[in-house]
Amino acid sequence: MHAVILAGGKGVRLRPYTTALPKPLVPIGDQHAILEIVLRQLATAGFTRCTLAIGHLGQIIRAYVGDGSQWGLHVDYVTEDSPLGTMGPLLTMRDRLPESFLVMNGDILTDLDYADVLRQHRASGAPLTIATYARTVKIDFGVLTTADSKVVGFTEKPDLDYRVSMGVYGLSRATLDHYTAGLPLGFDELVLDLLRAETPPHAYEFDGYWLDIGRPDDYDRANAEFTSRKSLLLKGA
Repeated sequence: MHAVILAGGKGVRLRPYTTALPKPLVPIGDQHAILEIVLRQLATAGFTRCTLAIGHLGQIIRAYVGDGSQWGLHVDYVTEDSPLGTMGPLLTMRDRLPESFLVMNGDILTDLDYADVLRQHRASGAPLTIATYARTVKIDFGVLTTADSKVVGFTEKPDLDYRVSMGVYGLSRATLDHYTAGLPLGFDELVLDLLRAETPPHAYEFDGYWLDIGRPDDYDRANAEFTSRKSLLLKGA
């Protein structure tokens, strides 16, 4: 099983932690880097190969991860010389990817079963599988529904429930066939193209633990929660 980890971003929202370190290498808990946790989880789940898409401070990631043998993985790299969007780096490595594979951001903390995402993707026959998570957004205002310059509805400070993308995907290589290597390709563009083509992605609904470490508040929460959740996040590793 093959996983691609997207680790080329600058981590602007997480500054100052990412001034000298790439975001996937900021330490969590007892000095485990986020990326190390992810690699350990992938190896435990049965993945044997991993490609890291690197860019900003990528040489530090290479030095830290090496060939991946310390985690029982074979790791190789693709370098993003200019921003290519979420899915763009995959186009430059398409020829060395298997028929179906896992794609994920390198800055998430979760106990998601990565192998099951890939299994369900293969079973679904969909071009793309998106791991989703339930989120509730609290609106701190009274919400008006209007039509023809009239207020036709009102809800006081409602809670809105959504399912959001977790940044983990199952992808079939053929899904990338119509895109050009070297040009940017965003996740949003890919999803909208699939919807227009009436070949919708499959939704993998997950309700366990998930934290997207994108902002200082998220990072502080990850550090506060890691010790109590370490056995869950690194089970079998």
